[in-house]
Formats: sequence, structure tokens, C-alpha cells
Amino acid sequence: MRTISTKPNFATLKNLLLLPFCLLSIFIYGQKKNSGYQLHIHKASSAIKIDGILDEQAWKDASVADNFFMVLPMDTSHAKVKTSVRMTYDAQNIYIIAICYLTRNAPYMVQSLRRDFSFVKNDNFIFFMDPFDDRTNGFTFGANAAGAQWDGSLYSGGSADLSWDNKWVSVVKNYPDKWIFEAAIPFKTIRYKKGITQWGINFSRLDLKEAEKSSWTPVPRQFPTASLAYTGTLVWDEAPPEAGANVSIIPYVLGGISKNYVAKTPNDYRKAVGGDAKVSLSSSLNLDLTVNPDFSQVEVDKQVINLSRFELFFPEKRQFFLENADLFGNFGYANIRPFFSRRIGLGIPINYGARLSGSIDKNWRIGVMDMKTKSDTAAGLPGQNFSVLALQRRVFARSNIRFMLVNKESVNYHPGKDSTKPTYSLYNRNLGVEYNLASINNYLTGKFMMLKSFSSGNPKGGFVQAANLQYLNKKWLIGWQQEYVSKTFSAEVGYVPRNDYIKFNPQFGRNFFPKNSSVLSHGPILSSTYYFNNQFRQTDNESTFDYRVSFRNQAVFDALAIHDYVELLTPFDPTNTGKDSLLKGSQHRWNAWGLSYTSMPQKLFTYAFTSSYGGYYADGFRLLLTTELGYRFQPFVNITLSTSYNRIDLPKPWGLTNFWLVGPRIDVTMTNTFFLTAFVQYNNQQKNVNINTRLQWRYKPASDFYIVYTDNYYTAPLFIRNRALVLKFTYWWSM
Repeated sequence: MRTISTKPNFATLKNLLLLPFCLLSIFIYGQKKNSGYQLHIHKASSAIKIDGILDEQAWKDASVADNFFMVLPMDTSHAKVKTSVRMTYDAQNIYIIAICYLTRNAPYMVQSLRRDFSFVKNDNFIFFMDPFDDRTNGFTFGANAAGAQWDGSLYSGGSADLSWDNKWVSVVKNYPDKWIFEAAIPFKTIRYKKGITQWGINFSRLDLKEAEKSSWTPVPRQFPTASLAYTGTLVWDEAPPEAGANVSIIPYVLGGISKNYVAKTPNDYRKAVGGDAKVSLSSSLNLDLTVNPDFSQVEVDKQVINLSRFELFFPEKRQFFLENADLFGNFGYANIRPFFSRRIGLGIPINYGARLSGSIDKNWRIGVMDMKTKSDTAAGLPGQNFSVLALQRRVFARSNIRFMLVNKESVNYHPGKDSTKPTYSLYNRNLGVEYNLASINNYLTGKFMMLKSFSSGNPKGGFVQAANLQYLNKKWLIGWQQEYVSKTFSAEVGYVPRNDYIKFNPQFGRNFFPKNSSVLSHGPILSSTYYFNNQFRQTDNESTFDYRVSFRNQAVFDALAIHDYVELLTPFDPTNTGKDSLLKGSQHRWNAWGLSYTSMPQKLFTYAFTSSYGGYYADGFRLLLTTELGYRFQPFVNITLSTSYNRIDLPKPWGLTNFWLVGPRIDVTMTNTFFLTAFVQYNNQQKNVNINTRLQWRYKPASDFYIVYTDNYYTAPLFIRNRALVLKFTYWWSM
């Protein structure tokens, strides 16, 4: 008779406990998904002229990437619309030519000739380069069917920052049955490691007439074609040539006039000279320098009706801060950022600064920044020094560990010396570490981070801990996020609008795919965000049920149900108009319902709307209506009208409040180097009408002439507040 032991088998138990970790290791550390898709690039056998004509011998000799896969509407077949791509190079440039075939002879669909167009509203071809083949960072270039350029940097595995701008040339030529994109990208424009002979590469095509997005390698439909986890391999016949000495000087001269009509001061005449310099210390490491920088040509922020209890976030648009911006600005979460570059030089001018950023090798990236601002004697604000150190180490296949140090220090400052002036901190520092998880197939992503702050007024400082994990495939979305921010945490150079809380945010979503239907997919998305105080007593909750329907023509419809609960931690005016405030500790609950719809982007006339109606603070009611209408006279004129209306009904003293935000905008693009933008924003909550007009002439690659005119008016009665006119000339001089 066989005896069966009831004692635990510790070896077996140990193996079972280790099994999940082994499976996770396979999930996040394995072979590249599309490594079998290879495009061989050889040195050009002839000179190449960028003219949109495939007639050079070098193109006839080049290898071809074709037979693209469909990504949208479904990712289960090859693309209907054919595309073929060739690449070659010489000592100075990488060359690419893409033949974008048409299924029928019909006009292309584009918004305008403006650079960095909206991907979903333009027939376009773009491609993605991962020069380190690390599936995390890279570059993107391309054009729409009318020839407007697209360029940007890639970070976090495939997110694109289109504010990045550099020197390269391209041409698009249209034919009855196709359009051809041809470009030359200087090696000096991009960053890559010496000696690497395999880069990540992928090509993407959007054809709006067929409502089809495709890519050279297969990409699951839930991910963008920019996802670097799914790139193929660009195989060089020999290591790419070194870029050589790469120093660029970008000076500017500026003249302007402004007048404050409220203060009734004389005209203020402005003259300024300054500039930037870019020094490539290696093919992958860049030093940026700036002296007396000016950002007057940067587009104005898009206003919102502010009904929030906390500070609003507006993105960085200034060119100096943008290259490798993910190293500095993407540490943390949307509402926990130890570094936010807009804290530097807005309101108080920058004297000078330096920024070193890039890749040391395939595994290490570094970012170092040091900026010095001027002082404001009238306000008692001292000159301040901002220093940032960011270090990133790749682990596993696509994950990384980051370290960050942020330091803000007042220079030659003696607080309290003048009792009539405000007191500023001597220093504020943030020290943090985070682990970013990205699986081999991008289905599993997450982050774990810790931050510690130190300030002159609070040497013990404060603490932050946060983590999230998300699983996303074609059918399922499952996510969890948690945050803890202590009461004493301080990030003076960051964006942390709320302190002293514990937050939990579970998410769940499911997609269904009907057959033989105009509906591509539909399904629910549930999300609930809970806030607790340090005693784990709930202070806030917002729960949302969203049922989303996506159509094959790329239109999207949402139906929402929302439940809100708020216990006010400080007095709050629910209209942000200064009439009165609800009491600290008061509790508010309400429900709301909403609908939204975004039309198909293939039409010349496009539209989108959102609506919601339900409760609000103090047992009140709120109606929200937003619309965005667009019409294009392609490719030269694109007109949009954004409107937001809030009707808030509250007890006295607020009563009935109506907020309007109306923003018509017109983009005129005479050529792909000559742009005129006029943007008007009427905001009766801020009692302001803003008019911003910008003329840009790109007379040479990355060299511009700007005329910027700005007006601000009071709304009732209409009365001018201030007015400014600026002329600015920049020149990119490569040495």
C-alpha cells in the first residue's frame, strides 16, 4: 500500500511561490515583439534630390518595406491601402521615400499646411525611429498629403511631444493614383549612439477616405502606431556615420511696444537681444545654453472656465525646455510633479541657463538643468537659481528606474530684512525615485514612486508615495492607482495642487466587437476616485460610468453617469467669482448625466459636443454644454469655433450664474512655411476678451520671423486693458 505524505513539500511550495514572479519576468523581459520585421538600409549609390520623384538609382537599389498591416478599424488583416517605403543614407543625411497609393482618385483630406498637424484629421504618413532600440525613446517625422511637416520626440514607449522642432527637409508630390513623401534628415538633427547597427523603426499611414490606419509591423489596435514596443528593425550595412562637430547658434533680435490702458502709463518700448546655443557633446548627448531668452512667439494658453478648488495645469510650450523633456517633466503623476518648467521664467525673466540631456548609452539617460532668474526689487523677490538632476537606468526589456533631484534656491537673500516685503523661502528641494514598468508587449504598465521634500521653513519636509498598475488589451482595461501626499510636502518648482490626502482609483473597462455592423466596438468604462484624510476618513469621491460606442467611420459616442461627493477642506466659492464661500467641513453629494459625440474626421465640416446635467454644490444644479465646430478650405484655411457654456443654479447669495467661454480661431497657411493664426477668447468668468494674432514666416529650416499682436479687453463694458505688438527674428546658424 502506497503511503501519501501529508507533510508540506517545501521545494514544491517554493516553486509555486516563485512561479508568478517567473511569469512576470517573462512578461516584462523577453524578445522584441516584431524583431523579425527587418528593413536593410545601405549607403546611397547615387546623389538624391528631395523632389518627391522616385527616379534616382539609389532608390532603385534600396530595400522596400511594404505589405502594411491594418491597425484600425481592425488589426486582423493586411491594409487595403497600399504603402511602400525605402530608406538610404550618405555621410550627412538619412533619406526616406514613401509611396502612398490611393484606392480611388479623390481629393486628399487635410486640415491645413500647418506644421505638427492633428494626426486624426489628416491623410498622412509618419514614421518612428528608435536609435537605441530600447523601445522607450526616439523620434518621429512625417507629413500630411499636402506637405505639412510633422516632427517630435518620443518618450515613455511611444508618447509624442510635437513641440520638439529641428532642422530637416521634405517634399510631398501628388499624383492621380498616389502621393509621394520624400525627406532628408541630417544625422545632426537626431541623437543616436555611435556604433549601433540596429535601430527600431516603424511606418504609419492614415487614409481618411478609407477610414484606415495602417503600419508596416503589426500593432494591436488599442495602441498607437508610435508604440515603440512594436517597431521592426532597421539594419544598417555599417555603423551610421558620426555626426561630427555639431554646434548651432540661434540668436534673436526683438522689438516691441506695449501699453497698459488701465494704469494709464506711457507706451513701453521693448528692445531685446539674446539667443540659444546647441552643442552636441556626442551623437546622443546635447548641451543647450540660453542667454536672456524670450518666448513672446509661443502660442497663448487655451482658457477654461475654472470651477476647480485647485490650481489648473497648463502645458509647457517653450522650445528651450522641450528636448528630452520627459526626463524632467514626466517624473511622477499628472498631479504629483516634482518639476514643472513653467515655474521658471513666467512673470520673472530668465537671465541665463544651461541644460545637458540625452543618452549615455543604451541603458543610461541623464538630464541636468541649471537656470538663473532675475530679481524683482519692487516685490522683494530675490534672484533665484533652479537646478535639476535626472538620471534614468533601463532595466528588463522596456522598464526603467529614475532618480531626480530638484533644487530651488534664493540668491543673496536675507528674509525679513525689509518687513514691508513678502518673505520667500531660502530653498526648496525635492528628492525622488521611481520605477516605471512596461511589459514586452505593452499590455502591462505601471509606476511606483517616492518623493521627499525639504524646505528652509520646514527642514523635516514632507513625503509622497504613489503607485499604479494597468492591464490593457483589445478587450479589457483593468487598472489601479494609489497616492499619498503628506500635509507638509512642498514642491515649489513642481505641480502638486493638493496636499494631505490618500487616494485610491480603480478602473475597469470591457470592449465588445460586433460583426457586420457600422459599430466597431462598444463597452463600459468604470472609474472611481476616492480621497481620504490621514485618519482614513473619506473626503471626496467621484465615480463615473461611461458607455462608449466607436464607429467604423471613426466617430465616437459616449453616455455617462457621474456620482460626486465632496467634503470641503477649506472654504470654497463654487462659482470662483468671489461672491461668497461654502463653509469648511460642509458635505455635498450629487449625481449627473452626460452625452458626448465626436464626428467622423473625413468631412470638411467636423464637430464635437459634450453635455452634462445634474446636481452641484449646496444642492444646486449645473448644466454644461461644450461644442467644437471646424471647417477647412483645404489646404489653406482651417476655422474652428470652441464654445463652453455653464449654467449654475445655487441658493443665495450666488443665485443663477451663466459662464460663457467662446474661442473662434482661424489658421491661414499660404505655404508650409508661412502661417497666420488669429485666436480670440471671450471669457466672462474672467471678464476678459483676449485677441492673439501671430504671423510666422519660416524663411529657412528652423529660422523664423514673427509678428505677434495681443489685445486684452474688459467684457462689460467693453474697454481695452492692454495691448502689445512684438516683432521677432530668429536664425539657426549651424557651425
